[in-house]
Amino acid sequence: CYQAYNFAKIRVDEASANKNSKPLAIITDVDETFLDNSPYAVTQTQKGNEFDLKTWNEWTSKGEALAFPGSLDFFNYAAKKGITIFYITNRNEQDKPGTLKNLQKLGFPFADDKHVVVMNTTSDKETRRQAVLKDYNVVLYLGDNLTDFSQLFYKKSQAERNAKTDELAKEFGSKFIVLPNSGYGDWEGALPGFNNK
Repeated sequence: CYQAYNFAKIRVDEASANKNSKPLAIITDVDETFLDNSPYAVTQTQKGNEFDLKTWNEWTSKGEALAFPGSLDFFNYAAKKGITIFYITNRNEQDKPGTLKNLQKLGFPFADDKHVVVMNTTSDKETRRQAVLKDYNVVLYLGDNLTDFSQLFYKKSQAERNAKTDELAKEFGSKFIVLPNSGYGDWEGALPGFNNK
């Protein structure tokens, strides 16, 4: 996490040093990109349960997730450089009040209704990203899943995802900053015999 956010700071410095026709922005995912939900996962495991929306909403409504190391410092650093942060998450409207409470309690910048963009009808974030791109030059995307960066990865086979990753290799560490998520994600489909049910 420190490595990812330290590298992101370098990219922010580079972007803010250049002339831009639009204001600068960062688009970031929330869960397991900078908010740590492992206490929820551990509690469910201890009870012999898996993820479910009811207990997930109970967790998000508490607003108790902690920030991953380096994340709060990075986002506040970017904000001080005049960069707007958009939190594009696949949490839903029911999760939004707790999410706002959590971000505000931790001191994340732009933790308001306009900048925390939740899922409405689809987990594909492309429409929400495009809405930001109309008014901003997005200098960085941060996430724990390839679909946090581009629609090119959305609902694609492992082979297609691998091929697109190879094509976009120069974007990783440049425009795309990936955070590790060892708990869950589309990477699970690459496991031999994986069954999402």
